[in-house]
Amino acid sequence: MNTNELQQSNPTSSAGGDATHFDAVVIGAGVAGLYQLHRLREMGMSVVGFEAGSGVGGTWYWNRYPGARFDSQAEIYQYWFSEELYKSWQPSERFPAQPETERWLNWVADRLDLKKDFRFDTRIAAAHYDEDANFWRIETADGEIVTARFLVACCGMLSAPLANRFEGQASFTGPIYHTGLWPKDAVDLKGKRVAVVGTGATGIQVIQTIAPEVGSLKVFVRTPQYIIPMQNPKYSAEDWARWGERFHELKQRVRQTFAGFDYDFDAGPWDEKTPEERIEVLERLWQDGSLSLWLASFPEMFYDEAVSQEVSEFVRAKMRDRLQHDPALCNLLIPTDYGFGTHRVPLENKYLEVYLQPNVEAVDCRQTPIERVVPNGIQTADGTVHEVDVIILAVGFDAGSGALTRIDIRGREGRSLKEQWRQEIRTAMGLQVHGYPNLFTTGAPLAPSAALCNMTTCLQQQVDWITGCIAYAREQGKSVVEATKALEDAWVEHHDETAAATLVVKTDSWYMGSNVDGKPRRLLSYIGGVGNYHRKCDELAGQGYPGFAMR
Repeated sequence: MNTNELQQSNPTSSAGGDATHFDAVVIGAGVAGLYQLHRLREMGMSVVGFEAGSGVGGTWYWNRYPGARFDSQAEIYQYWFSEELYKSWQPSERFPAQPETERWLNWVADRLDLKKDFRFDTRIAAAHYDEDANFWRIETADGEIVTARFLVACCGMLSAPLANRFEGQASFTGPIYHTGLWPKDAVDLKGKRVAVVGTGATGIQVIQTIAPEVGSLKVFVRTPQYIIPMQNPKYSAEDWARWGERFHELKQRVRQTFAGFDYDFDAGPWDEKTPEERIEVLERLWQDGSLSLWLASFPEMFYDEAVSQEVSEFVRAKMRDRLQHDPALCNLLIPTDYGFGTHRVPLENKYLEVYLQPNVEAVDCRQTPIERVVPNGIQTADGTVHEVDVIILAVGFDAGSGALTRIDIRGREGRSLKEQWRQEIRTAMGLQVHGYPNLFTTGAPLAPSAALCNMTTCLQQQVDWITGCIAYAREQGKSVVEATKALEDAWVEHHDETAAATLVVKTDSWYMGSNVDGKPRRLLSYIGGVGNYHRKCDELAGQGYPGFAMR
């Protein structure tokens, strides 16, 4: 480290004397925030991170509900900047559960000595750009103020829980738990009457996990989900050594595929296969027990109605068999009004069989929506009060944009990101927003990382790009980077054209912001493919970041 870097690496008092100044502030201590702080610190920058939780982990800190586990395989849900780091941690199984993933991220943070530069139990309330000084003035919920040249928001894609969904929640005499805000202390559900509201990926994990132990379980079903049964073998030291030998191969592979996994659409065109060959491909991927049926079978299912119908019917038939062709359950739990893959597809473990248990009841919220929560349970539109002891809300998040709009972010001329995104959600490649100089984002709308990617793949790519952009600006003697309106306009147009060619935009889901009242309708995630997105980002970097004005 040279003398100039040493000088830059130490925080100083700001010009006003009322705040500590850093070269950069990172918000969030999840997969992206940990890596971003590491990369900026490597550059010799003074950097501090803020995290609302009491420890690192991001999603894997907050989402500690029963059954929580990821559905990217352990061998590719990894950091790729260190072969030694990859080989030194051994996952216990293909799809580890939340406690193991949280331990892994703590292990990474300790190996890199990152925790000393994070301030935990600290939520950011506001970030305002000072145009005269060209820095961000950042205020915590406790009133502390710091300033920074660069602000990198690694707030997470699914980190703004929709906790207050129903009228009367405060009147309920028992506990209400949101899956995204699950308490650290153990929650005893044994023998209790429990309601679970929501049957997305999270709700499915909760339902299949607690059903054997609760006294009774009422599942409030509004939108049924296509599912894939998870195959989750244990990993031995020898297994992990074999994956370690493929480190460099996997590192390159995940950057090139459609969704950042090690599998891709390699089956060949749908039209060139016989019906028997198509079924053979679908059966093989179904048996694999991963997301490969969704993300490595036939891309035509995303934009061809006929193909979508055939693939969807393949999955429906599998689900009907498991439900023992019970007409009422099949009608309630098997989707028919949207195609397989246009919603988030969950992996599960005997989820459907739960509804065959005598202590489980499915409540049809399409016929009788939830009207309110009452002191002793949940009242539906037909006047029925479903009496329960515990309510679990698996009702999702204000995805992609919510974590940023819950902070009072104001850019040039006092413009409010919350107000702008209330009208229209726009970004420049999910990396910056025009009008907000030196604000960089990961996991933000209009990039694959907002939903359609193995998260470690896309978040690391964005962190690396942001780090490279900041380094380039400093090398050029520039201190301000801002996406131009022209670049943002061009990206939004490309994003929308790409999305419009798919069936995803015709389906109501959190992908489209449909789960949040009043949220502007736009596909939150870029669907042009991870490999394509990476190439576009690399091209911009190689050309000196055209479209990002520097001064």
